Amino acid sequence: MAGGLRYHDRMTSSEYFARKQQADLIVERTAQQLKLLLEEAAKSLRPFPPFPGAFFTNAVEINLEGVERPDMGCVVVGEDGKLYELQMEIDFGEDVVDPVQAREETLKKLEELHPRDEIILAYNALTRLTEIALERADAGEPAAGA
Repeated sequence: MAGGLRYHDRMTSSEYFARKQQADLIVERTAQQLKLLLEEAAKSLRPFPPFPGAFFTNAVEINLEGVERPDMGCVVVGEDGKLYELQMEIDFGEDVVDPVQAREETLKKLEELHPRDEIILAYNALTRLTEIALERADAGEPAAGA
């Protein structure tokens, strides 16, 4: 094994660091590629589904299994293929006469996610959008743009 490391050779700290940097780059690149696939999938799913129980928001809820952040609420993918936290509030103040008027739905863009969480969320979202597209195809609904 000329020129290469053997299992019993010692690695330097800079070699360990270089390996970790390479792994980080792979994770970041994977997250970026999944984001692009998710945007394509969302743009091809028309009409985009409304969020259940929402009056004004078209979005699909994402399974959070595998995500390490416990502070996330209801995470959705929007029509643009971006990831958001859906926040709903109801304010029955004195001047509210219509229940729809009392409701506020806000899509808060998810930022500052670790690439590991981006990978999991984008993959889970892409899986869900694919399921919806296949359900529509099985029901005989035309594809977007058809």
